[in-house]
Amino acid sequence: MQHLCYTSAVAAKNPRIHAVLEPALFETVRRLAEQNGSSLSQAAHDLIREAVELHEDRALDDLAERRRASWQPKKALTADELRARLARR
Repeated sequence: MQHLCYTSAVAAKNPRIHAVLEPALFETVRRLAEQNGSSLSQAAHDLIREAVELHEDRALDDLAERRRASWQPKKALTADELRARLARR
């Protein structure tokens, strides 16, 4: 279920998320914000962005591993062979 909150008095240019954190996690985010001199909102934003980037990196690493496993050197083209094929297109 998704809850959307609309206010006519304050229009936000970016979408917003309301999240409920357990006390220990909230305290960690609060401390990180304080250490970096940023707001709680900015600290949460930065942590979410970093988590998404790590998730993407893991997915790309999985893809690379699958490609490595299927690599067949005898079927690989040299750079010159690849250029020649592309030039014929």
